[in-house]
Amino acid sequence: MGVRLGSSFGWLWSAYAVSTYGTWIAFGAFPLIAVQVLHTQAFAVSLLGAAGLTVAAIVAVPFGPWVEYRAKRPVMIAMDLIRFLAMASIPIAYLLGLLSYGQLLVVSVICGTASIAFTAASGAYLKHLVKNEHLLVASGRFEGTSWVAIAAGPPIGGALIGLLGPVTTVAADAVSYLLSALGVLLIRGSDVAAPRDPATRMRATDLLNGWRFILHDSVLRRLFLNSVTVSGLIMATSPLLAVLLLGQYHFPAWQYGLAFGIPALGGFAGARLSAPLVARYGRHRVMIVSGWLRSIFPLGLALTQPGIPGLLTVIIVEGLLITCMGVFNPINATERLQRTPDDHAAQVLTAWSVSSRLSQALLMAIWGILATLTSPLTAITISGVLLLATPLLLPNRTHLPDAEPVESAEDRQVALRA
Repeated sequence: MGVRLGSSFGWLWSAYAVSTYGTWIAFGAFPLIAVQVLHTQAFAVSLLGAAGLTVAAIVAVPFGPWVEYRAKRPVMIAMDLIRFLAMASIPIAYLLGLLSYGQLLVVSVICGTASIAFTAASGAYLKHLVKNEHLLVASGRFEGTSWVAIAAGPPIGGALIGLLGPVTTVAADAVSYLLSALGVLLIRGSDVAAPRDPATRMRATDLLNGWRFILHDSVLRRLFLNSVTVSGLIMATSPLLAVLLLGQYHFPAWQYGLAFGIPALGGFAGARLSAPLVARYGRHRVMIVSGWLRSIFPLGLALTQPGIPGLLTVIIVEGLLITCMGVFNPINATERLQRTPDDHAAQVLTAWSVSSRLSQALLMAIWGILATLTSPLTAITISGVLLLATPLLLPNRTHLPDAEPVESAEDRQVALRA
């Protein structure tokens, strides 16, 4: 029998699910609009993704302290409404004949920034909402939902684009944020906000509090460096795989979608297995084994070749990789929440998201240059070789004793007075 996490968690989970499905249904819509509707050049299309990712991450830096000291549900609702209005502006501008490349870029930045703030608020609220011993189960449910959305969203979006055009999927994504806001609004119960002295003004150095806390904790520091490096190296090869499979090997679009849709189901399976595996073998052992395996399998992409053998290679390698990520990610998310006090959760999550996005954008650019100087397959192989060293950053058993709930600053003050 599964763990019951309550109706409030159910609404939070539903809000996450509907917005995640909307995002993946609209996956690839911006580049398609830029190419098919605005007839934008290839460099500008690439800039749309990289600049949106980078600028949003930089703009989001002040949101950590801002979210920390505010009730989390109103922040989540506000971020959903901001994303709804931004995304809805695109089909409206298209119908009025006013759509421009600049608007796509601005919307990309706004939605990216709001997503980071929403993630910080929802993570901090999840820590408040769910008991410490149930965080792994809750994180696994979010992780599983994400992978199913990745598997199902792009094919649904592709069908909608084929029938109604790319602007339609953007409208669907906008509606998903409105439904997400409704889901958060239906949550009942208490909220959480870190206590703050009204007489104390925020300083510029407070913006770095999230990074300070991560680097001060040996376990969080190792998990952070491992996560940022692994996600950056994996994401750096994503555009190169598209060039390799679609450009050099001439895979049909449906085969390309199949190569990444089927493996995503492995992520769902891994997320469902994460909590039972931890219960049987222990958190540290499962984290280390899944962390090592997720860093070994990408090297298998070096064997990718044209035709059906190449398609099967990508499906098998990506399937194994994503299954291991499905096991590892909920443990990583749980460890991060359990080791972060309530009054630092939003800042830590913001710092984590900002760093991940910046590293992904930087490594995408570096690997794009590397692929130009060598070849996409060579650049993918180099990424796979470097990934082999990343498990050395994972915490060892001496760094990772069983985690205990971390007290907030208010709890510590009460304990001291007692």
